[in-house]
Amino acid sequence: MKTDPERFILDNTAVIAPPHVPEIRLRLASEAHDLWLKTEEELEEIGLPPPFWAFAWAGGQGLARYVLDHAEIVRGRSVLDFASGSGLVAIAAKRAGAARVLAADIDPWTETAVRLNTALNGVEVEFRGEDLIGSDEGWDVVLAGDVFYDSAFAGALIPWFRRLAERGAAVVVGDPGRSYCPKDRMAPLATYAVPVTRVLEDSEVKRTTVWRFLP
Repeated sequence: MKTDPERFILDNTAVIAPPHVPEIRLRLASEAHDLWLKTEEELEEIGLPPPFWAFAWAGGQGLARYVLDHAEIVRGRSVLDFASGSGLVAIAAKRAGAARVLAADIDPWTETAVRLNTALNGVEVEFRGEDLIGSDEGWDVVLAGDVFYDSAFAGALIPWFRRLAERGAAVVVGDPGRSYCPKDRMAPLATYAVPVTRVLEDSEVKRTTVWRFLP
């Protein structure tokens, strides 16, 4: 890496409570930081992949809210938070009483973001930086916030999520109406109006649904 992730995150984020889960604090980019405005070329210059970890996306906020309000879905169970980003959903699962939480994300910067954010919230989770698509380590619950934004990615996730659901895992996702969300393969659990920023989205509030994959 061309830049030290921890130093960069500390210098370019602020401690913010996401509006839909105010009981959790995260290091996020705000309007006060240039991270909002950097182009892909500028990010590449400093060796930074697109910083998905720096924002509390609507799907993750909705999913975290659901987990906190329905703790029975994770309490005492082993949980995978797939494509963890900031670690928001992993933190919510741990706070809701999960026995073990694995945050997984292939972005190498995410490991530092998750470590800083879990420390802010006084919880501990495990982290894995490899691609887990297709694997099964016996998780009781698989959580994924806002993952159906790309056709190829969704095409890889859907059969994997189906297989996990068929063997008995609770596969629960949060989605704010992304194009490739497979609604016909899931049952809705809750819908929220999640405040977001127009810098990232096309509106100030995103209607976000929490779904459970059907076996």
